[in-house]
Amino acid sequence: MHMQSSAFDLPGHLTAKADPALIADDERHFAAIAVSLEQSISGLSARLDARRRSPGGSGQAAMERDMEIHQLDAQLRTLRRFGLDLCLGHIVGVDGAEPVYIGRQGLLDSAGHQLLVDWRSPAAEPFFGATHANPMGLVRRRRYRWRLRPSSGARISDYWDEVFTPDGLAHDVALDDQSAFIASLGSYRSPRMRDVLSTIQADQDAIIRAGSAGALVIDGGPGTGKTVVALHRAAYLLYADPRLRHGVLFVGPHEPYLAYVADVLPSLGEDCVQLCTLRDLVAEGADARPETDPDVARLKSSADLVKAIEAAVRFYEQPPTEGMTVTIEWSEIWLSPDDWAEAFRAPEPGTPHNEAREQIWELLLTILMGKYEDMQALRASPGDTPAAHVRQSLRQNDELRMTLDNAWTLIEAADLVADLWSVPAYLRRCAPWLRPDHVRKLQRANAQAWTVSDLPLLDAARQRLGDPEASRRQRRHNASVAAERARMSRVVDDLIAADDSELLVMSMLRGQDLQDSLVDETARPRIDPTGATRNVLAGPFAHIVVDEAQELTDAEWQMLLLRCPSRSFTIVGDRAQARNGFTESWRDRLERIGLSRIELASLSINYRTPQEVMAEAEPVIRAALPDANVPTSVRSIGVPVVHGRTPDLDSILDAWLAEHAEGIACVIGADGVDQRTLRTGSRVRSLTPELAKGLEFDLVVLVSPESLGSGIEGAVDRYVAMTRATQQLVILTS
Repeated sequence: MHMQSSAFDLPGHLTAKADPALIADDERHFAAIAVSLEQSISGLSARLDARRRSPGGSGQAAMERDMEIHQLDAQLRTLRRFGLDLCLGHIVGVDGAEPVYIGRQGLLDSAGHQLLVDWRSPAAEPFFGATHANPMGLVRRRRYRWRLRPSSGARISDYWDEVFTPDGLAHDVALDDQSAFIASLGSYRSPRMRDVLSTIQADQDAIIRAGSAGALVIDGGPGTGKTVVALHRAAYLLYADPRLRHGVLFVGPHEPYLAYVADVLPSLGEDCVQLCTLRDLVAEGADARPETDPDVARLKSSADLVKAIEAAVRFYEQPPTEGMTVTIEWSEIWLSPDDWAEAFRAPEPGTPHNEAREQIWELLLTILMGKYEDMQALRASPGDTPAAHVRQSLRQNDELRMTLDNAWTLIEAADLVADLWSVPAYLRRCAPWLRPDHVRKLQRANAQAWTVSDLPLLDAARQRLGDPEASRRQRRHNASVAAERARMSRVVDDLIAADDSELLVMSMLRGQDLQDSLVDETARPRIDPTGATRNVLAGPFAHIVVDEAQELTDAEWQMLLLRCPSRSFTIVGDRAQARNGFTESWRDRLERIGLSRIELASLSINYRTPQEVMAEAEPVIRAALPDANVPTSVRSIGVPVVHGRTPDLDSILDAWLAEHAEGIACVIGADGVDQRTLRTGSRVRSLTPELAKGLEFDLVVLVSPESLGSGIEGAVDRYVAMTRATQQLVILTS
């Protein structure tokens, strides 16, 4: 990757910035970075190839090998993806030392000199956090804007210098009226969220670098950079807190949002964060439909109803209250209610219901074997039946197994929840606080026609129950081992019978330890109690980031709390954008759902939405929510909001596309607009306000805002739709 030309490719109107006095030091540094990158890529490639060719091994060694391959591959992808634009800018301190260049990740040259400092390191903090009020020891700071050139890779298309002390003016600097951040907002949108690392502002950086303990709420209105901060915070925490490595979940509001932000974390050198929506956490989520009855949705939004799943499962965990006689070929053994109760206490706390059954079964067999052996010891002439034969006979006792099946029943999560919606007596037993009319309202004919409101209950049931097949798989494994033991016992009997040696050496095979050593359990098919493949979204996670968190119900919060025992959260949202209203404070809401250590950080500057658009949008939300936290917009672009009629839609889009060679437009309406009717290609989207949340577009055309409904939900939908625009808003009424 030796540089063949300048790293700078400045447009004609910025010729003055190409003065060698301004950029010669940068050019030399970029040349050194290019050499180091070439060496790093070559070295990493060789290490990766060698590691892939090395023996796989087993157990811990295999896991460590796979982890190293994954890490080497991730490092290579980052270096190859960015090249020189790994560098974000540089800072110069008051000590007069050489500039410190800040990168997406650290980089050393062959002699061990630091060419780039990782943006998440303490040394890089002033690059983001320095202000004129608090320079943090800086004299000046330079930020680069990179642009990808198809023929030559990434090149610097602009740069900005900020001077914090009079000493900074003594050097060659290129001062600008606008910061890099404000200038970058004027660029066109793209299908994916843009790289914004080099333009993180001081207030945002302070939130990014906050510790991971407890829950941090990032509250802010449209355009304040909440999502940007949350994504960069996830990358920072992975760097700063090794305990979080491979344990971070990012939850977004919908699939278009996930597609939009998918590139951000990999661009920051992190590809181990799981991204999903709440629907993705539950198998039934893909086909779940909205809950049409608002009263039913409200009832199911309660965390108490989710907690009723525990009582629903306990219904299937009742030890028999009457004893029974277990009859086998050699004896009759009494199993008392106390014996049953002891066996039902066998599972470790937290063991899923279905996976605990086999533990109970094995303890039952042990209790019965103990009683059998006690009976044999009291007999004048105890039998010589091998213990393995007795245990196998007990294992095959149909009456015993059927009694256990009835007392500790294996059950599917979907069946458990469906029973709540189809058996009123069962629901009353599990949720006794519900009024009779509420119980009736929750009943439905097709109990498994799942809605979005059912997902938290299905999730809680699946987490509490576990896999019903796990017990069956374990049972098959145990039966296979038992059969092998029986076969080996017969072989031993034959060997002893045929032994005519003077010392009867073969009789040593009667020893249980030796017989156990002859049965190779590892040769049996490996049993994974959790199933063939583990659900990576089941958790647990060390940290969870939740965007658009104002929309989550108390029940939906339980889905996330189940997956994060540490209660370490980054919570991103805007109370004024809650479609169902949000009358509490963040602290009140979060304490009610089960969080305790809560810190609040507020963002109040709207960097994205032009003042012209916000002037139109603010009255819309204040009419429904007078105390809405409407942010202050810092951009004015001189383009007024346009009003028109819905038949003008096609001509407006055609004119905009003809005038703008780049950028993305979006038509937003109550039901969206059929993409096929737009006739405008991939640069025009069509979304509902709900699916547009969290996204941004150069042009937004809001169609028939009056059809979005009344009340808080309608006002929020209109406000959200209008504030997606970064350049122009058009409102068409019918």
